Amino acid sequence: MIRIDKISKTYNGKIKAVDNISIEVKAGEIFGFIGPNGAGKTTTIKMLTGIISPDSGEIEINGKSIVKDHLEAKKEFGFVPDSPDVFLRLKGIEYLNFMGDIYGIDTTIRKERIKKLSLEFEMEEALGDKIQSYSHGMRQKMIIMGVLIHDPNVWILDEPMTGLDPKSSFKLKEMMREHADSGKTVVFSTHVLEVAEKICDRVAIINKGKILFCGTLEELRKEKNTSDSLEKMFLEMIGNE
Repeated sequence: MIRIDKISKTYNGKIKAVDNISIEVKAGEIFGFIGPNGAGKTTTIKMLTGIISPDSGEIEINGKSIVKDHLEAKKEFGFVPDSPDVFLRLKGIEYLNFMGDIYGIDTTIRKERIKKLSLEFEMEEALGDKIQSYSHGMRQKMIIMGVLIHDPNVWILDEPMTGLDPKSSFKLKEMMREHADSGKTVVFSTHVLEVAEKICDRVAIINKGKILFCGTLEELRKEKNTSDSLEKMFLEMIGNE
């Protein structure tokens, strides 16, 4: 479970990227975070993961404060950033073992998870190669695998399907659904609204640092008195702003 309570962030003393937003993400759901470029999505995710600190407000992940107890809170989640270009000089297997070391994963369990994940994402033959030799999609898969090594309760994914081939994208969506159905939590941001419409239990629409809507698609359609797609409702909301 994630609780975001009245957080705000201002850059350079004048640009209010996030303006007093509150969101609660329940255990057992896939929660989509959508908005146009510059809306405040990435800033919110960076505060949620402890990369930057909010100017005000509180964030809790499974009851642990990312502001006051950030190390314990960070043990609760795995984070896929919006760029996979990290640790490029490491081999794939070195990166996965590095992630396993960080989270103190037992060697036997680690080997099993690496084998399972590399098969699922068709990366077993690339583990001995340096990440800098990978395509963008392969780098994305490696980052996802590294996040899942410690089997976190909460997944926080920033544009996770970017660059993935259709098969890997489908597999990741299946894994997200299975994770949520097991009583755990998935939060992800995306510009692909068709994906959000198909797999999200609830969505939050953000623009200009403010939450315009938070709830199910059925609730949004009822509010708008329409049967339109998420994409059409989203574009109308953003256009009206």
